[in-house]
Amino acid sequence: MTSGHFDVLIVGAGISGISAAVHLKLHSPGKTFAILEGREALGGTWHLFRYPGIRSDSDMHTLGFTFKPWTEAKSIADGPSILKYMNETADEYGLRPHLHLNRLVTKASWSSRDARWTLTVTDRQSGATESWSCNVLYMGSGYYSYKKGYTPEFPGFADFKGKVIHPQFWPEGFDYSGKKVVVIGSGATAMTLVPSMSKDAAHITMLQRSPTYVISRPDRDALANFLRRILPDSWAYRFTRAKNTFFQQWFYRRTRTHGEQVKKKLLDAARKELPDYENFDRDFVPRYMPWDQRLCLIPNADLFEALKAGRASIVTDEIETFTSKGIKLKSGKELDADIIVTATGLKLEILGEVAFDLDGRKVDFAETVTYKNLMFSGVPNLVATQFGYVNASWTLRADLNSAFLSRLVNHMGTTGATQVVPVLPAADAGMEHVPWLKDFPAGYFLRDMHRFPKQGTHEPWLNTQSFWHDKKLLLEDPIDDGVLTFSGATADTASPARRQAAE
Repeated sequence: MTSGHFDVLIVGAGISGISAAVHLKLHSPGKTFAILEGREALGGTWHLFRYPGIRSDSDMHTLGFTFKPWTEAKSIADGPSILKYMNETADEYGLRPHLHLNRLVTKASWSSRDARWTLTVTDRQSGATESWSCNVLYMGSGYYSYKKGYTPEFPGFADFKGKVIHPQFWPEGFDYSGKKVVVIGSGATAMTLVPSMSKDAAHITMLQRSPTYVISRPDRDALANFLRRILPDSWAYRFTRAKNTFFQQWFYRRTRTHGEQVKKKLLDAARKELPDYENFDRDFVPRYMPWDQRLCLIPNADLFEALKAGRASIVTDEIETFTSKGIKLKSGKELDADIIVTATGLKLEILGEVAFDLDGRKVDFAETVTYKNLMFSGVPNLVATQFGYVNASWTLRADLNSAFLSRLVNHMGTTGATQVVPVLPAADAGMEHVPWLKDFPAGYFLRDMHRFPKQGTHEPWLNTQSFWHDKKLLLEDPIDDGVLTFSGATADTASPARRQAAE
């Protein structure tokens, strides 16, 4: 089938989309669904990114799905291993017949009269335009653009005679052996690239404007591996997942209440790894407190080892201009390079860059308020995993949203409702609106956060960033909470969605 009508359409076959599909199969067996994926294979992030050393910076006992144990010895896994795990999930749960590849969704139109979404979809192989429709739409397309990454406008960029690469678009089979490499950036991507490329490059320099907190951990979870030897895989996985989730949330709360203490422990651990490192304060002491931005996990101290071996170096400075031979810094120093890698971040986008309209009226999501961080005020029959947790693994949130999706469509089926929309009550009309993510001043968020939905000051209009709180909110609290407005199909143009849009 190349088009049709379904109870649920899932956009995106990454972690979020695969999770949603499995939850529907397990918990909503009477519902029809299809997955629309714009690329030629499933995997999302883990199919798109191919740069050297690509790996998760979250452990696989929390990045893995709640319903499929991670059984590999390494808990900090590389990209190919994660992609293999996702493909195994699709096969084990029979998702292939539901999966439609090379289907790029460009537009989503809601009809109150018909109580359905109609999607305009491009078949990327044939170029044909298709029409798909559904009662409930689930967006699992993530938060960044697959079309472009973020690269600042560097002075003199065109003067450089070597190769410039953004990690999001790494050339297949690219040979950098024996080359001088400069990686611009100090986030997770840069700290993955540097130790990996240092094995073959002549030398690699990580050029950072300011330092990031770096924490080293083994890439294997000794307790998880021991438990799998004495317990069934599902039991061992469940225990390890709970343990790691608890630690992630506890550690984040600790940074909020005992920031200076946590900062000292993190920096002391790094100093212990690099006892003879000159200019440690310049290169490893950030200007902000822990978890004001994400920490960078390096498995088995690989970055520290590359630095100690002299294969890699760190320069903390600002770029004055690119030159024909490399980069001139504001300090006057020049970095020669054959290759420059711009690990400068992602370009944030809303709901897969799809154009949404309600009964012909364009939706500006910046004017909406998030409902439990998965629906939007005034927008009917739409559930999304737009962001995960800044302080924990993406899949923890994706699995909760998928479970909520299944509960929602089951409730609608039981009650006969065809429309559901979060409606701001009159009492909340004057509620303060704040950015969807606050107290997280990462540059790639700050650049685009004004375009995203807002959050309010109290539930259910909060983005709590707390897994345990969200678990109760999404899995235990009643679906019909007095904020979600359910109704049947109607020809009346004054539907809840239209009334909210008009207001």
